[in-house]
Amino acid sequence: MTTTEEHTDSTFPLVYQCRLSLSTRTVNHLADLLRRHLKAIRSRWRILPPGKIAVIVLAVLRHDQRLADMAGGSSVSESTVRRWRDEVIALLAAQAPRVDRALKKIVRQGGEVVLIDGTLVHTQRRTGKDDRKNYSGKHRHHGLHFLALTDERGRLVWISAARPGRTHDNTAARHDHILAHLRAAGLGALADLGFRGLDNDVLDPVIVTGYHSSRTHKLTPGQKEANRVLAVGRAPVEHGFAHLKNWRILTKLRTDPAHATQLLRALLVLTNLEINR
Repeated sequence: MTTTEEHTDSTFPLVYQCRLSLSTRTVNHLADLLRRHLKAIRSRWRILPPGKIAVIVLAVLRHDQRLADMAGGSSVSESTVRRWRDEVIALLAAQAPRVDRALKKIVRQGGEVVLIDGTLVHTQRRTGKDDRKNYSGKHRHHGLHFLALTDERGRLVWISAARPGRTHDNTAARHDHILAHLRAAGLGALADLGFRGLDNDVLDPVIVTGYHSSRTHKLTPGQKEANRVLAVGRAPVEHGFAHLKNWRILTKLRTDPAHATQLLRALLVLTNLEINR
């Protein structure tokens, strides 16, 4: 008689490895930031060291990994990973520069102009009348509007608070007093036609937006050439937005403006760490 041992079916957690396309400098910066925070709040113990917590949070932000999956692979609870994520986002967002300080830094570095543009970060459509304000007729999608400033090479230096998707670029710029900040810093700005009318100073304009054509007013060859040169100078601002939107967590952005503002400013800090390495 032959005896065979049959193993009972049971569930074992399967863990896989995933490449995190970020530099060691970014991980070390985040780990050091977390160590200083733990020392400040006198937290003597965490279930994982700051370096491993930094990697877990970066995986969530960069690849939009599910919290439950990251928790299972690290033998912690999902609520713990969520708490770590929110804690790190708050710490990074606190490092994001204010608009006046960002402009002064550009002046110290010898810069003369900045690039300004607005972008829509898509959100899922929610039911109810309150979500109608988040619909952008220009992009034909629900989302939140952000205003950003970059230097001449397209590196993001500042990002505004989140506003409803239907917000116009000029409205957001006036709310943040962008024109006054630029004049105080002595800088100019290159912008698209969406910012026409923001700076009405004909003799000494700060914001350059190019020429607008209509059915009754056709552009001259000189005006077309000026628009072409302006478009070339503005191109790097799109690169800045592209680097920011490489963080896949933005594909599931909440419609809560406070949460979105904190998240985008945290990603701004991480994006600059990656680009300026």
